[in-house]
Amino acid sequence: MRILHVITGLAAGGAERQLQLMLRHLPERQHCEVATLTNPGAVAVALRADGVTVHDLRMRGNRDLAVLPRLTRLIRSGGYDLVHTHLYRAGLYGRLAARLAGVRTVVATEHSLHPGVIEGRPVTPGVKALYLAAERLGRTTVAVSRQVAGTLDAWGVPASRVHLLPNGIDAARYSLPTASRAALRQTVRAELGLPQQAWVVGAVGRLVPGKRFELLVDSLAELAALAAEHPALRDPWLLLVGAGPELDALVHRAELLGVRARLHCTGERDDVVELLTAMDVLAAPSTEETFGLTVLEGLAAGLPVRYSACPALDELAPEAAPGAVRLPSETAAYTGALCELWSRRSVALPQPPAVAHYDIARIADGLAQLYDRLSPAGAAPVGRLPAAVRA
Repeated sequence: MRILHVITGLAAGGAERQLQLMLRHLPERQHCEVATLTNPGAVAVALRADGVTVHDLRMRGNRDLAVLPRLTRLIRSGGYDLVHTHLYRAGLYGRLAARLAGVRTVVATEHSLHPGVIEGRPVTPGVKALYLAAERLGRTTVAVSRQVAGTLDAWGVPASRVHLLPNGIDAARYSLPTASRAALRQTVRAELGLPQQAWVVGAVGRLVPGKRFELLVDSLAELAALAAEHPALRDPWLLLVGAGPELDALVHRAELLGVRARLHCTGERDDVVELLTAMDVLAAPSTEETFGLTVLEGLAAGLPVRYSACPALDELAPEAAPGAVRLPSETAAYTGALCELWSRRSVALPQPPAVAHYDIARIADGLAQLYDRLSPAGAAPVGRLPAAVRA
C-alpha cells in the first residue's frame, strides 16, 4: 500500500514530531511518503535522514491556490492508495486534491482542536464551515483524544466517521541506564551553557501565548530571589525548548525581572529526548491541550512533571502517572510546587504505566489496522478500533 501524508509544515511541533515517530513504526508493507505544503523545517530533515521521501510543495501563503494543482499532480503521479492529512490547512487542500486525483480513501488526523480554538487560533464561522466541508470529502477523521472526539461530535461530525487513536511515545528511547543518563545530562548541559550544578526547570513547546510560558519566567524570578537568600540552594534556571512568536516577549520579560541570564531558549530542536536529560523538572502551564504529549515525554524521561492540562492523563487512573501533579495555571501555584521539588535531590523516576499505555508501537499497530480496513483492497467495513488501541 502506498500512502501519502500531507501536512501543513514540518517545523518541530507536536503534530510534526508525532508524524515522524509514527512513520518509524508502521509496517514496511505500508510505504509512506510525506508532502509538506510549506516550511520544510527540522522534521523534514529528520524524516529524510530516516529514509522517508519528503515533497516540498512551496506554498507561499494561506491563499496560494497554485498549490492545489501541484498537490493533485503529485498524488496522481505517485499512485497512492491512501492520503492522510495532518493539520487544518493540509486538511483543506489535501482532501480536495486527493478527490481531484481520484483517490477516495482519505484519512485526516485532528491534532489540535478545542471547542473555540483550532491550532491556537479562534474558530470563526468561516473556518468552521470550511473545516466541515473538507471533512465530508474524506473517509474518516482520527481524533487524538476524547476531548477532540467530543469537539468533533459537537460540531456535527457523525460518530461513524470519527476514530479515537491517541498519539504515541517511543518509551524505549527515553529509558537510559543511570550512568548513560548522567553522562548525557553532563554533555547536554555543557553544550547549552547550563551550569552543571544548576537546578533546571524545563518546558517544551511552541512559544505562543496559549502555552503560558510567561508564568514560568515569573516563577523563575521568584525562585532567583529565594536563591539569593538561601545560598545552599542550587541556582535556578529556565530552559525553554521551542520557537515561536512569543520569544522576544519572553526574553524582554526576563530582562525586566532581572533573570535574563538564567533563561536559556534553544529555538527549534529535534533532539527533545536528549534535552530532557538536562532538566530537573518539566513544567507545562498551558490550560488547553488536545493530548499533552510533552507531559508524557517528561514522564518517560524520568522527570517529575507539573502541568495544568493533559487530556492523555485525564483518560487514565491517577496511579498511572504518580510523578505528575496537576496545578492551576497560576504563578503562585507553580512557584510553590517548584520550591517543593527544588529542595529534593534530582533522581530519575521510573517510567509510569501511562507511558506504556501510550507506547508508539501499540498506537502504530492500531493505525496500520485502520489503513487496512479503509484500503480499497480491504474486505472488512470500517468499524471501531480494537479495545487494545483505544485510549
